[in-house]
Amino acid sequence: MSATPALSMLDLVAVREGGTVADALAIARRTAQHAESLGFTRYWLAEHHNMSGIASSATAVLVGHIAGATERIRVGSGGIMLPNHAPLVVAEAFGTLAELYPGRIDLGLGRAPGTDPLTMRALRRNRTESEEDFPRDVAELQALLGPLQPGQRVMAMPGAGTKVPIWLLGSSLFSARLAAQRGLPFAFASHFAPRYLLQALEVYRSEFQPSEVLSKPHAMVGLHVVAAPTDEEAQFLASSTYQRVLGILTGRRGQLPPPVPGFLEGLHPQERAAVDDFLAVAAIGSTATVQARLRHLMELTDADELMVVCDVFDLNLRLRSLDLAAQAVRSLATDNAPA
Repeated sequence: MSATPALSMLDLVAVREGGTVADALAIARRTAQHAESLGFTRYWLAEHHNMSGIASSATAVLVGHIAGATERIRVGSGGIMLPNHAPLVVAEAFGTLAELYPGRIDLGLGRAPGTDPLTMRALRRNRTESEEDFPRDVAELQALLGPLQPGQRVMAMPGAGTKVPIWLLGSSLFSARLAAQRGLPFAFASHFAPRYLLQALEVYRSEFQPSEVLSKPHAMVGLHVVAAPTDEEAQFLASSTYQRVLGILTGRRGQLPPPVPGFLEGLHPQERAAVDDFLAVAAIGSTATVQARLRHLMELTDADELMVVCDVFDLNLRLRSLDLAAQAVRSLATDNAPA
């Protein structure tokens, strides 16, 4: 296992049962401030559409809101679903953010629509996506955010020359390979699709080509984390996540529900297995349990960075969970210290 990983957070800005969108936005703001106080490296927002339980559809707007409420932490998208947007519009939005918050903005890019087919058509209108579009759009974005070239007729203003760091996000080998080819940092979405995690990291690292922005591979791994003083309490708090995951798997998406006791035990064995597969790399439990899970994950992946999702229903208990997660990561540093 290499050096202790950086710790970051991904927020889908969950709308809680009994709460409002305004409540969800306020919780995200407070959580980001707390993550900053704990020394987290990044706070990213995810783009999703037409989902009653997720308030992060206007991702660039939220990135600006969170950046304005914090001082040092990097803020970005995890990610912007590039098929939904023209590269020029993305470059202008994130170029503006980079001018407002210099050195603090990240642009994570995904190639999925982040929604259902009907909404996808509403977002894209008559555009038909092909496999070649995503690599071409990534290259176009890199050019738009880079220095102006002689004779360049279309420019992003703001955006040109800001060199906003671009990350490629993915849950398969496609984005891993593209990130390697373009010498970009890569984030694997193992918080919801862990199956190809190790294979994708192997492809990314073995095929990596150094670039102007990155001399060696930089891999981030996503995972759900729920930490509490005891394993039992953590499992209780995580039942909000278990309920949400089951809703995703069965097509019954909704708002984040409050925790309920014994939720996993009440599931049909096939449902339990499906939830367990979805959360295969989650770290749920006491600080010691979370530390052991993180150590095992680091031994498997040698990740440079861990990005946690923490959908605890109660805000104060969510912040406590982040406290304990940060404590667990710091203890990895003690493990790695020379004797």
